Order: sequence, then C-alpha cells, then structure tokens
Amino acid sequence: MAKIRTLVVDDSATMRGLITAALNRDPEIEVVGAAGDPFEARGMIKALNPDVVTLDIEMPNMNGIEFLEKIMRLRPMPVVMVSSLTQAGAEMTLRALELGAVDCVGKPTTATGTAEALAEVAEKVKTAARASVRTKADAPAAPARRGAYLPSGDVVAIGSSTGGVEALLTILSQFPETCPPTVITQHMPATFTASFAARLDRASGAKVQEATDGALLEVGKVYVAPGGATHLEVVRSAGLRCRLVAGDPVSGHRPSVDVLFRSVAQAVGDKAVGAILTGMGRDGAQGLLQMRQAGARTVGQDEASCVVYGMPRAAQEIGAVEKQVSLSSIGQSILDLASARR
Repeated sequence: MAKIRTLVVDDSATMRGLITAALNRDPEIEVVGAAGDPFEARGMIKALNPDVVTLDIEMPNMNGIEFLEKIMRLRPMPVVMVSSLTQAGAEMTLRALELGAVDCVGKPTTATGTAEALAEVAEKVKTAARASVRTKADAPAAPARRGAYLPSGDVVAIGSSTGGVEALLTILSQFPETCPPTVITQHMPATFTASFAARLDRASGAKVQEATDGALLEVGKVYVAPGGATHLEVVRSAGLRCRLVAGDPVSGHRPSVDVLFRSVAQAVGDKAVGAILTGMGRDGAQGLLQMRQAGARTVGQDEASCVVYGMPRAAQEIGAVEKQVSLSSIGQSILDLASARR
C-alpha cells in the first residue's frame, strides 16, 4: 500500500524535526518535505503534491489561517492544524476547522505532552488522508434559523468527531430558541470545547454552553461535553441532568459518544432522538443502537455529506440508524422527529 505523502509546515525548526521524526516512524506515512513558512510551503505543494499537510497556525509573513484559506480555495486537500493549547489558539483552530481543515492537534508544551501529541498527529494524518475534503462552495451553507418549535418533552443527543465542527454549526444554526434540550459529545481537545460552545452559541437560536456537572436539561439549551477528563451522561435526579463522570476512555475516546447515548437510552428511553455524525471509528454505534432499542428515534449523517464516513457507517451496519440524512437536512429532521410523535 502506498504511504501517505505528508508535508510538514511549521516556523520552528525544532517542531518541524519532531513532527517529521514522529510521522516517519509510522510505517504508513512518509514525510516528503518540511517548510518553514507558507511561501516555502506553497512551492513544495506544487512540486511534491502531498496527500496531507500539517500546518502550524502561528507563523510569520502569513499565518496558518490565511494560508489555509488559499489552499482550500485554490487546491483543496486534507490539512491537519497544529495549534497551541491556548484560548487564542483554540479560537483560531475552530476557524480553521470551519474553513475546511480536517482535524487539529495540540502543540506539546512539556516533555510528557510531546510524546502524546506526536503520537496523536500520526493518527490525525492517517484519518485526514481518508477524509472527503470539499471547498467552501461545496460545503452546505448555514441555513436561516427556523421558526417556532413546540417543545414535546423529548431530549436530543448528538455525537460527532472528525468534521463535526462544520456539521454541528450547520445543525445548530437550524435550532430555534425553543429547541429540545440537547446534549452533544464531540471529540475535541479539552482546551477547545469552551470556545467551541461559544462559537455554536453565536450561530444558534438556542443557548449553547459547555456542560457542567448537575446542570438541569432545559428547553432551548444545548450542552457540549467538556473535552479531556470526563464523560458526559444524562441522569434522572429531580429532572434530567448532565453528569460528568471520570473514567477511562470508552471506544477509544473520553468523552465518548457511546457513554452519552447509553445514558440517554437508560434515563430517557423513547422520549429521545439520537443523531450520529461524521467521524472516524465506531464510537457511538452501540450506544445509538441501545437508544433505538429503547424506542428513541435515530438518524445518521449520510456518506456524501460526511468528512469521514466512519461512525455513521458503523451505526448503519448494526441497525442503529433509522434513516440517513444529508447534513443540510439533519437539523430540521431532528426537530421533526422530536415533535412528530407528541
């Protein structure tokens, strides 16, 4: 099998060397070049035709966001962003994911963190190589906010991974102020989820916030699982509430979509709607099946609109998905399912 030809772009010679060495240790990847700035990278992309680019956000002359915009407009290709784990870095990374970057990885800040981050970047590159990359013109436009939705008592649970930033922005832009209580697990670094919730809040008619332990699920509110240390569950305790639970990764992730969906199946039963979106792997498939078996309505994002058709495919194959829907229609489909029976 041909190796994944990768170009590393970073203004730090040390970081270029570390990333290059880590990627070359993976037998499926070959680093074909390393560039210190976007102008050098532009020439290398033309000459080397890489399969994937890793791109630093903070660089001189032209920052990574500006360069990414040019790449996605002129030569769309899989890009993995390498970002500092700071508030500013998180906001710029989210902008990059909106522009079409496939995924992001945090830049290591400690010796321990270096080993973890460098192992992660190889996995991100392999995922990116299998991703479906679209120009912004091809991506679904964010629809206008919908009109009034009459609450039915249903709860919505959504799981996503690679490509989920674009997908969730599209879906939540369709949610009105009266949307069903909604819980979301998106695979994302811990330092990014608060900024992501704030970005979703600006795009949606609903109030979007990072989930906190014990938060009461309310109409018109969306709760995003914090990245990193805990799983998000829904429990019954004087109403339905968020619970953050420390524990080992499940289905390879923490927070895990499977954990969220299983808790909704148990706590909410048939008064729920589950949606599984773009992402690599199988996280969420078994949990969504449990939701469907408990009487919940379920949808999966279709292959054509996924960045990576992994999680929805896995759920579809085991019968967890009631119907597949294109990204541009999922938001309204969720609202329709949450109200149709009630």
